[in-house]
Amino acid sequence: MNPVSKAKIGCLPPDLSVSGWVQGEATNFEKLAGRVVLVEMFQVNCPGCFLYSLPQAIDLHQRYADQGLAVLAVATAFEDFDKNTLQNLVSLTETGQLIGETLRVLTEQGQTRNGRWRYRLPFPVAMDRLVKMEKPVTDQAVEQFIQQKLPDIAAHSSDYRQQIRRRVLNYLQSLEFRAETFERFDLQGTPSHVLVDKQGILLACRFGAFPELESLVRQLIADPVPA
Repeated sequence: MNPVSKAKIGCLPPDLSVSGWVQGEATNFEKLAGRVVLVEMFQVNCPGCFLYSLPQAIDLHQRYADQGLAVLAVATAFEDFDKNTLQNLVSLTETGQLIGETLRVLTEQGQTRNGRWRYRLPFPVAMDRLVKMEKPVTDQAVEQFIQQKLPDIAAHSSDYRQQIRRRVLNYLQSLEFRAETFERFDLQGTPSHVLVDKQGILLACRFGAFPELESLVRQLIADPVPA
């Protein structure tokens, strides 16, 4: 596993680990000190990311970038490794081309034109660093995964714990890669939202809907930076 410490709410976050920036200048939290930072984690083959979270991020960027908000997007991959690729991310940023389930669902909802997204991402975009999974999966890797995701498993029956271990083993054996930024922030899926205040403190790592995101961004922008 990556030796870099995991993200903790209320602490300085670990650096984003990316294989490259496909749009905008390379950056990280330290370079953005004094600004509120929103990182949108998405997958190219994730319809919900394109229906909800990315349009929300674009809207926040358009309305608050001049007031101190920095929005970044990091494309990750924890499944569908044949679709959630650097090549497809580059096609998205350069031409708006969609693929897979994202293309199918957005086309059904009338949100594409010739297979292309009706939005363009106006902020820096990077690809998460994908590391080839080691085979075979060790017992230590299974136990570490369980402790990270199910810290209260000891309270359950022995049969239940064995069932969970088998499921985790099968899941880890099915993975081709692990995504470093996705792991560092202990994310549960996509879309996910990482929010850092002006002092560089991690305030939120939220999976799925985040209805209070705008009000929190506005509050953080208004907060003065301590001298």
